[in-house]
Amino acid sequence: MNPGTATDTAPTTADRWFRRYSRTPAPRRRLLVLPHAGGSASFYHDWGTAFDPGTEVLVARYPGRHDRLLDPCIDRMEELTEHLTRALLPLLDVPLTLFGHSMGASLAYETALLLSRRHGVAAESLHVSSRKPPHRLTPRPLHEQGDTALIEEVRRLGGTDEALLTDPDLREIVMPAIRADFTIVGTYGPRPAAPVDCPVYAYLGTEDPSITPDDMSAWSQTAPHGFHLDTFPGAHFYLTEHRPRLTELVAGRMVHV
Repeated sequence: MNPGTATDTAPTTADRWFRRYSRTPAPRRRLLVLPHAGGSASFYHDWGTAFDPGTEVLVARYPGRHDRLLDPCIDRMEELTEHLTRALLPLLDVPLTLFGHSMGASLAYETALLLSRRHGVAAESLHVSSRKPPHRLTPRPLHEQGDTALIEEVRRLGGTDEALLTDPDLREIVMPAIRADFTIVGTYGPRPAAPVDCPVYAYLGTEDPSITPDDMSAWSQTAPHGFHLDTFPGAHFYLTEHRPRLTELVAGRMVHV
C-alpha cells in the first residue's frame, strides 16, 4: 500500500505523529526533531520556542508513550521510518530540516533517504547527534536481555527521568517503549553508507562513553553535498546543557527564505 492512501490516513496524521510546542501560522521552513531511544517529544519542549517565528518545530511522537500510550509500539527501523515519512508528506510545502539525537539520528538519516528515493524530496539538511553512522554501527542485543540490563543502559546514557526507572508502577508503563526502541537500536545496522541529497551536520559530546569524534566524522561518507562536525563538552546528553548553542547552530544552517 502506498503512503498517503485513504485507508491509512487516520493513524499517520501530522497531529498524531508530531508535537508542536508553539504556533507557527505561516511557516517558511520546518524542523523535525527525532528523539532518542526511550525518549519522548516532551524532552524537546524548549526547542519549540528556540527558533525564529518562520520556523515550525515538529517533534516526533513515537507510539507507546505519553498521549500515544495505547498505540502499539514499533520495534523495527524500517516500519518506524515508513510511518513517519507517510505522516510528513502533507508537510513538505516548505523546506524541511531533520535533526535526530542518538537513535533519532539513524531515523532522521533513513527518513532523508526514503523521502529522496520514493518521493523525490531532498531535505534541506540532515543533523545527526551522538550516533555512529550506519556503516560503523555495532549493535548490542540488549533487547534480548531482561529489564534490568535495559534500565542500566538507559541510566548509563542519561536523558531519562530517574523516577520513571525506579517507581515500579511507572517503570511498568515505560518499559514496553524502552524495549521497542532498544530492539530498533539492536537490530539496525551495520549497513552501507548510502549518500543523502543534502549537507550533513554532526554533533557530539566529547565525553560520550560510546562514540568518538572519529566515529562522528565518518558521517562524511554519507554526505557528498557537504559535512561538518561540532563537538561540545559533555557526555551523551550534552545537548541538555548546551541547548542554546546547539539550536543556534541548527538555526543558522537552515534555509532562510
